[in-house]
Amino acid sequence: MSLRFDHIGVVVEELARGREFLSETLGIERWTEAIADEALGVWVQFGVGGDGPCFELVAPLGEKSPIAGALRAGKNILNHVAYLTNDLAAEGERLRAQGCLPTGAAQAAVAYGGRRVQFWISPLRFMIELVEAPEHRHVFGAAGN
Repeated sequence: MSLRFDHIGVVVEELARGREFLSETLGIERWTEAIADEALGVWVQFGVGGDGPCFELVAPLGEKSPIAGALRAGKNILNHVAYLTNDLAAEGERLRAQGCLPTGAAQAAVAYGGRRVQFWISPLRFMIELVEAPEHRHVFGAAGN
């Protein structure tokens, strides 16, 4: 396997509301800049605390956003776990062999400098995001930002 944990994705109505909740509740104190990804139809922002995992807030970018349905239904809000890989095709085949199914084709993601991402539904009914950017590091602001 060529996977390295990257983040836990959480769907929110608004980035500001998600930041406020995670900051106050879980101590997530350092945030990247907010990123609009028109091709994927979402706003994203990554945050970390002192000793916890990285969280990605995912908010809709317009009414046709692919996550708008999740918000309306109140389902799949804790949306995905993401792993970095150097070989998206090989890891995709490995996931397929484990019974995972792709939600669609791999797409370029602005948050990863145009590198490809692909989402998979696992047999346990949670999503896995593969990110073809093995050396990627998020750039966070100072604590409190």
